[in-house]
Amino acid sequence: MTPTSRILFAITLGLAVPFGAIAADDQATTQQGGTKSLDSTAPMSAGEVKKVDKSSGKVTIKHGPLANLGMPAMTMVFRVKDPAMLDQMKEGDRINFVAEKVNGAITVIQAEPEK
Repeated sequence: MTPTSRILFAITLGLAVPFGAIAADDQATTQQGGTKSLDSTAPMSAGEVKKVDKSSGKVTIKHGPLANLGMPAMTMVFRVKDPAMLDQMKEGDRINFVAEKVNGAITVIQAEPEK
């Protein structure tokens, strides 16, 4: 094997490992219905609904830390898993919710009024 062939082989092998990991991650995502970590045991987070945008299927929530996503407290716009969830929310509502990364977007997968 020539030195050039060895270098090309090493580069090819070096690229194959990360691409294999990506493929395995994508396969796991597909097996879970298109979500990476749809974990029904994720803790609920407290938040206040700031805006409901039914036409885009999004809600703005001022929330505490999202432990399962490693996010600090902030106000942000979320997609919702089911647009019907938005019918149960209005500006000013205090809610408990679970957000997960779904198809690359942080999405509210469960929400309920604060008790």
